[in-house]
Amino acid sequence: MECPISPLGDRIVILPNDEGEQMYGNIVVPDMGKEKPEIGKVLAVGPGRISTDGTLIPNRLEVGVKVMVPKFGAQVVVVENETYVIASENDVLGIIKGKKETYPEFKEKHYKK
Repeated sequence: MECPISPLGDRIVILPNDEGEQMYGNIVVPDMGKEKPEIGKVLAVGPGRISTDGTLIPNRLEVGVKVMVPKFGAQVVVVENETYVIASENDVLGIIKGKKETYPEFKEKHYKK
């Protein structure tokens, strides 16, 4: 899926997972009372942030990674009838392991011991 938003700075664009409605027996629990989704797929990544000395610090996240974002720390926008979450890379709580085929290369590339 191509992202219609190009993030700036250290921002990332996330497509949240839609949980939909849940059923308990014959009772349908609508999603109106639920909080915003916390898990989503990264669709676009900005170039990174500028340090105090003027150098570019690139983002460590990549497109396609599943991430957890805070419920109230990110901006929710609707573009072309699709809901997206825009957050700073620093706002990301964590990466969901095993959700991207190339995760081992990502881990080796960014988290070398």
